[in-house]
Amino acid sequence: MKIISFGKSDVGLKRTHNEDSFYISNEYQIYLVADGMGGHAAGEVASKTAIEYIVDFIVKSKFDSDITWPFGVEQSLSKIENKILTGFKLANKVIYDLSSDHSDYTGMGTTMVGLFVNNDIATIAHVGDSRAYLIRNDNFIQLTTDHSWVNEQLRKNIITEEEARNHKWKNVITRALGNKLDIQVDFYSEPVRADDIFLLCSDGLSGMLSNEKIKNIILENRDDLSKCCDELIHQANEAGGIDNITLVIIKCLKEKENNKSIQ
Repeated sequence: MKIISFGKSDVGLKRTHNEDSFYISNEYQIYLVADGMGGHAAGEVASKTAIEYIVDFIVKSKFDSDITWPFGVEQSLSKIENKILTGFKLANKVIYDLSSDHSDYTGMGTTMVGLFVNNDIATIAHVGDSRAYLIRNDNFIQLTTDHSWVNEQLRKNIITEEEARNHKWKNVITRALGNKLDIQVDFYSEPVRADDIFLLCSDGLSGMLSNEKIKNIILENRDDLSKCCDELIHQANEAGGIDNITLVIIKCLKEKENNKSIQ
């Protein structure tokens, strides 16, 4: 499947620095968004480190069949899922060790959401509250479930969606890379189709705009991914811009279209 993509990150209106990171590779069909957390520059270190180690392992394992798999394999997962899981576990351990060894990095961690396309199968992997969405036939589908305290309360019907959107603890996440040595990663796989559009984003976008608003902006700008990213960030800032805003848009093309890499 031919793919084009575009990504962008913005500090927002309230933060003094950007702790989000993203990665795009149309060559390897790997796309990542990470939202770091921690004091000083620790969040930025965590998000960049996570991306570095995940990409490094997945790319190396593609070309080196003898590469060491330090955590073994999960029999219930596919080969590509095991590769992704190993990358996540490596990143988790490195961030955890950095946090333990350097006082400036104490408590740092990062969310992570990734899209990995292999043999026309899209695999979504995520930890935390950064999200993945799919637009197919004008339907807007949230593919991930937030690992957050507020979402747990929402799923138990303890609070309403409106209360969740404005809750004082809405930024409390229940899973992150680097917080502890054991990490649980959620997976979702879907065969890709021509004209599919995937969106990966940090909660700086999803926390400011409703799913319906995000959907409409993407549909209105689906033929210009750069403009689409700009408009989504603009609208998130117009809504308050209380956090860093990061997104990656991935569009699957019909075979007759050009495979133009936009980065």
